[in-house]
Amino acid sequence: MKYCLHALLFFFIGHNGYLQAQAELEKGAVSYVSSQNVYVKFASTKGINIGDTLFVRNGETLVPALRVTNKSSVSCVCSRLGDSNPAVSSEIVAKKIPETPKADESKEQEKPPGKEKQAQGRSKKPGKTTPVAPGRPLIQKQSRQNIRARLSAASYSSFSDRVERTRMRYAFSMQGNNFGDSGFSTDVNVVFRHTLKEWQAVKNNLNDALKIYGLSVKYDFSPTTHIALGRRINPRISNLGAVDGIQFEKGLGHFVFGAIAGARPDMRDYSINPDLMQAGAYVGLVSRENERNQQSTLGIIEQHNGSAIDRRFVYFQHSNDLLQNLNVFSSMEMDLYENISGESKSKLSLTNLFVSLRYKFSRKFSANLSYDNRRNIIYYESYKTYIDQLIDNETRQGMRLGFNYRPIKMLSWGANASWRFQKSSANESKNLNTYLNINQIPGLKISASITANFLQTSYINSRIFGLRLMKDVFKGKVNTEVYYRRVDYDFPLYGYATNQNVVGGSLSWQILKKLSMSAFVEKTFDSQNNDFMLINTRLMQRF
Repeated sequence: MKYCLHALLFFFIGHNGYLQAQAELEKGAVSYVSSQNVYVKFASTKGINIGDTLFVRNGETLVPALRVTNKSSVSCVCSRLGDSNPAVSSEIVAKKIPETPKADESKEQEKPPGKEKQAQGRSKKPGKTTPVAPGRPLIQKQSRQNIRARLSAASYSSFSDRVERTRMRYAFSMQGNNFGDSGFSTDVNVVFRHTLKEWQAVKNNLNDALKIYGLSVKYDFSPTTHIALGRRINPRISNLGAVDGIQFEKGLGHFVFGAIAGARPDMRDYSINPDLMQAGAYVGLVSRENERNQQSTLGIIEQHNGSAIDRRFVYFQHSNDLLQNLNVFSSMEMDLYENISGESKSKLSLTNLFVSLRYKFSRKFSANLSYDNRRNIIYYESYKTYIDQLIDNETRQGMRLGFNYRPIKMLSWGANASWRFQKSSANESKNLNTYLNINQIPGLKISASITANFLQTSYINSRIFGLRLMKDVFKGKVNTEVYYRRVDYDFPLYGYATNQNVVGGSLSWQILKKLSMSAFVEKTFDSQNNDFMLINTRLMQRF
């Protein structure tokens, strides 16, 4: 039970000192980019709210680039606006709105010193104060309708001596908050993909082409209570992935209580699979407004395949600003069930532990450190033919260390080093990445980025050097980019080596306020005569 005790201890630790001041918000940087989201790290996300717009710099102008869809104490999950597609380490700017003192606080500051005790005495009389639930604003703001949608069509073409292929991708996403100023909201994210001249594959299995990543309706009974139906990722337990079913959440002061019931998406094609039922509950502890940002979630989930238990586990997540310049994020998963050779029993096993620290030494220098400890997740019904192999697998561990240094406004330098290892040295990898960003070179008004990456694993060694130049034309209406990469690959197990010279460029055009188009071309010259070219285009309409 020591893991449960540790989880409960971490759940409540760090929630003292709620009245400490929040660290000053700084410029952020893109930490990770996926096909759906852009992840941005800040020194602190205090003052950034879900739905806010984040910006990139074009000269002295701030251009809208991202919208915040979820956040932790130091990181924001964002969706792209228009044709914006910031790269990893790109600078992102958030506009922090200064907080205004509450009405009662303003009056207290205006009281003459001699009448302070008299005012305090009156405030203690029965019937003279109105209690306010912790974590709730003094004045409830009326929910206003806010609908944002995006429709895009894109092509991805590849050309080589061996194959020529074009893939099409159509995407629609919409986030509608408070329709008609009511409590109803919806979230939609649908993608349809297919390859030209291969339509039969779509007919054979539509679910392989049509991916519904999100399709849900949410109703807010109050600012602290809501219910959601459909396919939705719960930000309190995001590692669980999408849930097809019903989700309920209720806030009581500092605490948040929630429950889920439904199914997991199919593991092969992401379709609805009623055989993969799951249910669970969680409790969260959150900070109030104007307090140091802290969040914790502790939940228990049981997953089935048919009528049999597939997995049962505890999930824990915590984020906290321990000190003014020190941020911590941690998550943990502990499995509670095993079934080997038909014999099932309860057994506590730590399957995932992740801890990340970020410290800001000054306005110019910050560093981060993370540790990752993972075992293979075992689904006893879905993968029971591989049980022996899964149980014998070792724990995969990894460490990551990075820093960012900005000596002057237009110059930033950073590096990240990671090491993944196992006791048997299998799947060991070492990676070092460094970059130098120069923003708006004087006289040229061009931004430049120089990168270098070194990777060493048991089967491949690589070295990549790159130079990227970016320029804004016509006051943000047209943006251009050109780049060059030198890539060296070495496969020691096969005695094979190759190198590549990669050149490419892109152009994006803001045709109308909400209509944009972009094009991308890349040519790779391979030393083994395996040359190929990529051409991508995209047309996007925002609503």
